[in-house]
Amino acid sequence: MKTEYTQMKKILLLLPIFFIFFNAFAQLERPPVYKGCENENIQDLEKCFNTNLESDILDEFIVPDIVNKENFKGQIKVVFIVSKKGEFDVLYVNAMYPELEKEAKRVFQKLPTIQPATYNGRAIDTRYIFPISIPLNSKSGDVVYQSPKSAPPVVIQANTETVNPVSDVQYVNNIDTLDYRKSSLFPEFKSELNIPLNHMQYDEIIYYLDRGENTHTASKPYLFNEIRPYVDLEEKRNAILKDKKTWAGRKLWNEHLFLVKGKNYWFTTNLVWDLQVGKDNSDVDYTYNNTRGVQIQGALGKKFSFSTSFYESQGRFAEYFNEETRRLNPIIGGKAVVLGRGKAKDFKEGGFDYPVAEAYLSYTPNEFFNFQFGNGKNFIGDGYRSFFLSDVASPYPFLKISTSFWKIKYTNLWMWMDDIRTVSSDDGTNLRKYVAMHHLSWNVTKRLNIGLFEAVITNQDSYDGFDISFFNPIIFYRAVEFSNGGDGSGNVQIGLNSKYRLNDNISFYNQFLIDEMTMNRVFDGSGYWGNKFALQVGAKFYNAFKVENLMLQGEFNWARPYTFSHGTVELNSGHYNQAISHLWGANFWETIGIARYSKDRWFANAKVIVGKKGFDYEGSDVSYGGDIYRSYYDRISDTGNNVAQGNTTNIFIGDLQAGYILNPTTNLQIFTGFTYRSFTPSQSGNVVKDDNTTWFTVGVKSNLFNWYFDF
Repeated sequence: MKTEYTQMKKILLLLPIFFIFFNAFAQLERPPVYKGCENENIQDLEKCFNTNLESDILDEFIVPDIVNKENFKGQIKVVFIVSKKGEFDVLYVNAMYPELEKEAKRVFQKLPTIQPATYNGRAIDTRYIFPISIPLNSKSGDVVYQSPKSAPPVVIQANTETVNPVSDVQYVNNIDTLDYRKSSLFPEFKSELNIPLNHMQYDEIIYYLDRGENTHTASKPYLFNEIRPYVDLEEKRNAILKDKKTWAGRKLWNEHLFLVKGKNYWFTTNLVWDLQVGKDNSDVDYTYNNTRGVQIQGALGKKFSFSTSFYESQGRFAEYFNEETRRLNPIIGGKAVVLGRGKAKDFKEGGFDYPVAEAYLSYTPNEFFNFQFGNGKNFIGDGYRSFFLSDVASPYPFLKISTSFWKIKYTNLWMWMDDIRTVSSDDGTNLRKYVAMHHLSWNVTKRLNIGLFEAVITNQDSYDGFDISFFNPIIFYRAVEFSNGGDGSGNVQIGLNSKYRLNDNISFYNQFLIDEMTMNRVFDGSGYWGNKFALQVGAKFYNAFKVENLMLQGEFNWARPYTFSHGTVELNSGHYNQAISHLWGANFWETIGIARYSKDRWFANAKVIVGKKGFDYEGSDVSYGGDIYRSYYDRISDTGNNVAQGNTTNIFIGDLQAGYILNPTTNLQIFTGFTYRSFTPSQSGNVVKDDNTTWFTVGVKSNLFNWYFDF
């Protein structure tokens, strides 16, 4: 017995060593096996891959005539993936000449299909940055390979003694050193910070995400680290940096104003601006916006990041915007709400003084979860608009959990929003409402994504605070709302969205939201008021008609009367006098066409919107379903309700923007814009009135968020 006990003790002592050895062995990552490297030892596969890849590229690469003629000397950088199928997929080419970019893509299309890299015995995507120097017989930098997040940290130094016409190989992974003192001038690119929610920048990022596998694009904003495997934003930033030697030149054109880096921390401070002046065709002398702000961002370690911004602003805008800003007066604690920004007080003649503060904390404990708590905005959808959650309204407090695993991304949002109308409050404070949302995104195939959405809106009259049931991240809100009292206890919405990637350049998307719907009356043709739902369909075309960096988008939105409203007005889908979904509210249809183009630091955008919306008639006690701040108990009829009913208004908006990015770090840009708006109701009055607006603006601004004037 003693002998058996001794043997058992030895076995138990050896088990941890065995498991450590087995785990280390099992998690070895094997690099791709290039053609001709099949018989190489595993330790020689990297060198063989590099050598044979270089050889094939140099044999095939033909330097364009214009490059030779102009005696160009420089470098191309090709970002590509060796996919799970062993195919070479070019994500991005940074080249001085379009001819060089075209040639690099052609060469990579000629490369053979090889054995993919494996991790724990399964095929994985591997991502490379491949520099090619021109002339071809000159020395380039390293080819950088980034392994997946789950891989262990491995660094294999290339043989720098060997001079190759393309490069030597250095393998690194996504687990970077915590010594930020050795990192780049832009540490945010390797952080858990949000990428500023800006349509133009996001359209470019989505182009690269759509070319990857198992990516999710609906829930925004994205984290910098989340999109790193698909697009190298830092490399793209470096490609447009100006060669400035002085401190002032670097700070103006390239860098953060202040950057402090330590061994396991960093933070930046930047001044942000929106200084613009313009003129519309009203009697107002001129329009302006004068925003001065400061933004501080940073990280403590690898998992925790933070951001805080404060803006002090005064502005006066086109007259239609000014009038809508004051429409739902009186409000609590202010004279108006500057749409999309917040409460304001009067400033000089016809202007507004409106401060805004935004901040959030972001924590990513592992590869599955990200937690955020802050005051800001979120967006759920693949379109320019969203019927689920948009970023049109003012900032709000929120708690968000993002969970990613397998082919799933699951987003939970809990938001605290306010009805600030004086008629909603008895004690002079905002009426607080609570919104709980969850969105499940599932990649059914490489090209098809399906999303499921659910939300519930409650307020202080529904529960004593936010009902604990709605903090459950995986429960069905409709069942909870019904069990807690039904219609009067909350407002529940459900939705379905999908996205299909036809190819690398074309994708289709849609949303279908149900606020309420009686199934047996949807198709009976009666126009039943309770069929409250909204529909969106759209498409995006990247590199349209073979024009690099040209994106075209078409979108159609349609919402039935009374959608997003509620019998208890305070339970509507609104915050700070604006809808939290589509800024037109309900009872409308619209068609949107968008074109975006960028080249280096230059950009241009064009947008056309055509639509119809039904408003209420002035002085009427009847709701036609377009104003979400009216109770649906005041409806015109139970049946016979149609989209754009009531004071039907034809709306046309044309918008042109063009500019030049001064400093990409804060997206500081000099710009000019022109807007034409035609607003033609069937019955013109003091609020809904016949109006044609032309508005010209010019200025300098840090374009860090979307701001909507198209209603």
